Parts: sequence; C-alpha cells; structure tokens
Amino acid sequence: MFLRKIILLFSIILVHLSFAQKRKKVDTVYVYEKVIVYDTVYLEKPIKLSLKDITISQPKINEIEIKNKSFLSEPGKEITKRRIFEYGIEAGIGLKNSSLAKDIANKSQLGENIGMWISKSIIKPQLSLMLSANIYRWNSTFDLDANKEETYLDGFYFSKDAQPLLFQRFNNKNFEYVLQLKLFYEWKNIRPFAGFLINRNSYKMQFLVPDNGVLNKLDDFKSNNTNFGFSMGVQYRILKRFLISMEYQQYKIKNFSLKNSDFDFDIFKTNNTFAERKINVGISYIISKL
Repeated sequence: MFLRKIILLFSIILVHLSFAQKRKKVDTVYVYEKVIVYDTVYLEKPIKLSLKDITISQPKINEIEIKNKSFLSEPGKEITKRRIFEYGIEAGIGLKNSSLAKDIANKSQLGENIGMWISKSIIKPQLSLMLSANIYRWNSTFDLDANKEETYLDGFYFSKDAQPLLFQRFNNKNFEYVLQLKLFYEWKNIRPFAGFLINRNSYKMQFLVPDNGVLNKLDDFKSNNTNFGFSMGVQYRILKRFLISMEYQQYKIKNFSLKNSDFDFDIFKTNNTFAERKINVGISYIISKL
C-alpha cells in the first residue's frame, strides 16, 4: 500500500516536469523604485530684543582725496598730473667784470648770491616761466684811500653853493639786487633758459663834507641806478629736487652818479654808459610742487 502511494507521487512529478519543458514563455518583470524627496522648510519667527544700551550710527560716506594719480585714456598711453607751480631757493658764486673800474683794477670780482624763485608751467609741460629775486655781494678788487696814498681822485670837489667836498675813500665792494623773468625749456634733465633782468647796484664813496664851515665830517655818497639787461644759461637736474645751473648776465649802467640825501647834487654824474658782465654757478632746491 505504501509502495503504491510512492509510485503515484513519482508519476505526478514526472508529468508536471514534462509539461514545464514544453512551455517556453517569457515573463515581464516590473521593478518599481520608490523616490522619496526630502525638503527643508525654514520658518521665520520674530525675535524680541530690547535695545536699551545699543546705539547704531547711520552710515557715512567719506570723501577720499586722490593725489598724484595717473589715468589711462588709451591702452599704453599714460597721462600724468600736470605740475602748475614750483617754488624754491638757490645759492651760488660768481665772477663779475665791470668797465666802471677797468682803468683802476682790471680783474674780476668774486661774489656770492642767495635768492628765491617761483615757476609756472605754460602751454606745454616742457615750457615754464620763472620769476626770481637774488641778492649778490661782490668783494672788493681795489681800494682807494687818500689818507694812505695819492690817488687821481685827491683834491676838492665843489658843490653848487661853492662848498668843498674832499675825497677820502672808495672801493668797488658792493651789493647788487636782481629781479629776473626766465623762460625754460626742459628736455629730459636739461633745462636751457633765457631771460630779462632788472638790476640795482649799490656803490659807496666817502668824502669829507663841511660841518659849520669846516671839512671834518665823513659822509657816504652812494649810487642810485636801476639797470636793465638779459641772461641766458642752462640748468641740469641731478636729483628729484636739486638742480645745478650756469648762467651769464649782462646789463648796462647809464648815467652813473653818487648821491647823498643832505646834498642836492650828484658826484661824478656823467652821461657815460658802463657795462657789467657776470658768470654765475649755483644750485637750486625745489621746496614744493603744486
């Protein structure tokens, strides 16, 4: 009995396997993917704060001054800020020849000078005008002293009212005041220039003058001449603010005379014209550029 059940079960399995081999069918498999999207939600909530000791200043806009900047108008082409004014000081030494004392001392006077100047660019950056004022001190090259030696000026010189004046002393040591207007052209570090000048010399001669009818008062007679001339030269820039210069000046002294405020006449008043020529070497320092 038991054996019959086994045989029956085995037969059912064989039949089922035979039918499965004959049936070839392709099944479709569907795969589903569950996508979960997470998002963040922000909630704004007012926060209550008590601002008792807190002060908030309003924003301010500060003006910034831009100095000495360069701007480019075209690629590769730079436009720099143009200097308008410069001013500075100068000092130097020089030699002067004067035909006034040519017959007495035929040698050059050595002198020193100091001055100040102001310059302004015009038309082009390379062209500039300079106004300068200088004081020169020229050392003596000869001395005439009637108390020590005979001179061709010894003797009596009479005024209009027949009062005598007795020559005593004279040397060509003198001060000179010069005002100049110069035109400069700057090429690289070289600055040639030419100018016009107004000159005032101060010579002094001493005489014995009458005091209560007696020649016993020593008094000075000084020149009072304003002269016009010209100058030319060249400057060279050695550093950013330092320049060295060489200059030639020439002017004429017309109607040379010596005067004293106590007398209404001139000593040695002539219609002659005397020339003075100078060569100066100096150094300038630029104090400021505006």
